[in-house]
Amino acid sequence: MAVNKPVSDNARKGAVKKRSQVKAKPGGATAWTKRSKKSGEFIAVKKPAKKSKAAKKFEGVRVEKKAGKKKARSGGRR
Repeated sequence: MAVNKPVSDNARKGAVKKRSQVKAKPGGATAWTKRSKKSGEFIAVKKPAKKSKAAKKFEGVRVEKKAGKKKARSGGRR
């Protein structure tokens, strides 16, 4: 996990390992959900503030990439 020394520095040294985050829409508002890479279970949800529509990301936690659609190549003649 990330190292948070020295105590009075108030800064993280390095990324948070063994964690990832996913964007989700629980209840219609965009939120970030933190997930354990080892077990796959969801750990925490960061919901948006009352007035905003989107939540802020977890600091130092990598974002999971979505499985994207493959682009179809055109098989036409040249």
